[in-house]
Amino acid sequence: MTSPSSIRILLVDDHAILREGLAALLSGVEGLEVVGQAGDGATAIALYRDLLPDVVICDLRMHPMDGTEVTATIRAEFPTARIILLTTYDTDEEVFRGLRAGAASYLLKDVAPAQLIETVQAVFAGRKAIDPAIAAKLAEHVSNDVLTARQLEVLRSLSEGRSNIEIANTLYISEGTVKAHIKAILQKLGARDRTQAVTIGIKRGLIRAL
Repeated sequence: MTSPSSIRILLVDDHAILREGLAALLSGVEGLEVVGQAGDGATAIALYRDLLPDVVICDLRMHPMDGTEVTATIRAEFPTARIILLTTYDTDEEVFRGLRAGAASYLLKDVAPAQLIETVQAVFAGRKAIDPAIAAKLAEHVSNDVLTARQLEVLRSLSEGRSNIEIANTLYISEGTVKAHIKAILQKLGARDRTQAVTIGIKRGLIRAL
């Protein structure tokens, strides 16, 4: 019999083996109860409405709806929902998107069981539980100017090895405008050249590695 004071948890992960392993781990802890599991975003949202769990632990990278979208959707309907994003990735942009969507915590999947349990308890108590290293990433991200949509397109083209004229033709802008965008990108990212800009962009999750 579960204690009335148990923290009720909904698990969301599109990898069944990982989800079951996490369920087994958490269910073995006194005061924690896994009340539902979902393998996709739509199911997670439906289960949240039915179960009203205390805490959601959600995988960040899922298809077609990722963890950030699940978080934003649930929080729009249930503003007090407490959601922990769990992932194997920790790029700056993904951290920023997840926390901006309303996640209470962001943990990597190699987190120690004790830290995961402590995070669940902290989030249940209404606290944000952000790893110091991730908090530093977030602070660095918000302190930098955000690239515009057009600058992201140019950066993406740079990562594909395109020349200025090729980028201009692809985006239907002048070569001079491309040069201006590249200059702005270098300044915002603190990069000395195009190659370093691409490297920083990949590291921060602004673009994907080819």
